[in-house]
Amino acid sequence: MSKLSIIVPVLGEGENIAAMLDGLADLRSLGVEVIVVDGGSRDATVRRARLRADCVISAPRSRALQMNAGAARAGGDVLLFLHADTHLPHDADHVVLNGLQRSGRAWGRFDVRIDGRHPLLRLVAWLMRVRSRMTGIATGDQAIFVRREAFHAVGGYPAIPLMEDIALSRELKRVSRPLCLRESVVTSGRRWEKNGILRTIFLMWTLRLAFFFGADAKALAHRYGYE
Repeated sequence: MSKLSIIVPVLGEGENIAAMLDGLADLRSLGVEVIVVDGGSRDATVRRARLRADCVISAPRSRALQMNAGAARAGGDVLLFLHADTHLPHDADHVVLNGLQRSGRAWGRFDVRIDGRHPLLRLVAWLMRVRSRMTGIATGDQAIFVRREAFHAVGGYPAIPLMEDIALSRELKRVSRPLCLRESVVTSGRRWEKNGILRTIFLMWTLRLAFFFGADAKALAHRYGYE
């Protein structure tokens, strides 16, 4: 039976990391490995994570580099990359490992629900699911999972500050089509609600279109608001 490793890149998640990792306790009790990769937090993130993860390591501040560092440390046959504001279904290990085995696919992602009160968030989640099924591209909010050998075969996440999930999906599509699970992860709607839902939708689709046509990821990250 394959083993699953969950890799969580974090930065300044001291307020939320305890509850998020507590939600993985049942999976850990079943043998799922949880690795937290900190990008230089100055709050209580690392201290709280150490009590709730199998391993906490440090890496340069970059989601891509942090996830690659976690993958290098992981002992699982299947790697699952989980954002700190996203929660897995309780049977995530079963649906991922069995799904990959039965389908013969090398990688995949979950459907997604967005936690928030605004009714437009349901539309956002629906658009994410439809777009992903049509294009074979997954985003980090959908908890991408991949067989270790396939991840290393494509060179892992590219060292870019934005769109690393899109770039990885492009490479993994050369290996196999993604396994699109209908089980959903639940991700926080704070990003959309903070910046305005319609504005965020327009911005993200504009950035993805620009990236598709070859725009520089660093320039796109600046437009997105990353330092």
